[in-house]
Amino acid sequence: MTEKTITFDRFIRWMLGGLLGVVILLLINYLSSVLLPFVVAWLFAYLLYPVVKFVQHRLHVPGRALSIIVTLIGVIAIMAGIIFLIIPPMIEQFEKLGSLATDYIQKSAHITDIPAAAQQWLMDNQDEIERFFRSDDFTEGVKMAMPQIFSVLGKTASVIVSIIASFITLLYMFFILLDYEYLSSSWIRIFPKKARPFWRALMSDAERALNNYIRGQGLVALIMGILFCIGFTIIDFPMAIGLGIMIGIMDLVPYLHTLALIPTVLLALLKSADTGQNFWLILIMALAVFLIVQLICDMVVTPKVMGKAMGLNPAILLLSLSVWGALLGFIGLIIALPLTTLLIAYYKRYVTKDGEKEEEGEKSSE
Repeated sequence: MTEKTITFDRFIRWMLGGLLGVVILLLINYLSSVLLPFVVAWLFAYLLYPVVKFVQHRLHVPGRALSIIVTLIGVIAIMAGIIFLIIPPMIEQFEKLGSLATDYIQKSAHITDIPAAAQQWLMDNQDEIERFFRSDDFTEGVKMAMPQIFSVLGKTASVIVSIIASFITLLYMFFILLDYEYLSSSWIRIFPKKARPFWRALMSDAERALNNYIRGQGLVALIMGILFCIGFTIIDFPMAIGLGIMIGIMDLVPYLHTLALIPTVLLALLKSADTGQNFWLILIMALAVFLIVQLICDMVVTPKVMGKAMGLNPAILLLSLSVWGALLGFIGLIIALPLTTLLIAYYKRYVTKDGEKEEEGEKSSE
């Protein structure tokens, strides 16, 4: 096997290629706010395309546009049903918590009318309140609070922009789904002909890894939601089924379900105030459910399900979660599994050539 000599012409081409790559990365970073709705729309279109195809061909809905509309209506109806199952009971529990807190204040402070008591307190302390508003401490506090107020206003404006971006994302997704077959088969034309086989094979591996990841993570989230429903029901925790379903949905993004600890603490406080049981005992039992389910999922469910779905040994799977989590934090935990699979596929196909040998073996066996 002859080694290729590095000529001046080849070196210049490499330098120009590297420079072009840097320019493209900088341009993508500069246009990230514009490109993000398109990328999100493409991801949603990728997830919804099988459903749209089923609605159009199996349910015999005429036309791709009408099939997309029917699919979106169905998805929105499912999401609304889930929200109706979770949010109203949660609001009812919080209202109950508020009423219990009001009863506690009235009994402990011997106050029957809280608004009247607050008004009487303001009248009794009017001089002190006026003195406080005229003091230097209040002026300094206002000066320190003004930047925070402008920050809140800026975040409100960003929320409005996000809502507008969501409509733009919806439009992008509609038009992508409208010509999905053409777009998914024609993207390769942006690369030179010599580079197309490389990118086609690499994107095929990426698509396979993403499919396996979505199926595997969906199964893990389903199992986790069921386990939480069972655990909360055993300890007679408020909203056991609804909270378990919410945690299962949140786990579609790995480890996002830890945010459910906030409503769990509030619901434990509610049960303590309602039943008279010790708050810390209720909270420890709920945290024990979290710990046991998390251990079962991390040590049994995730390695078995994701390892089988993505072709990874459980030890490699746990190592990839640890490494990418240490490198990139929470985002690393999210992208660890598909990125590790993609890197392994690239290594097998283009470094060790094992991917090509496996494909040849499969073709010869057929």
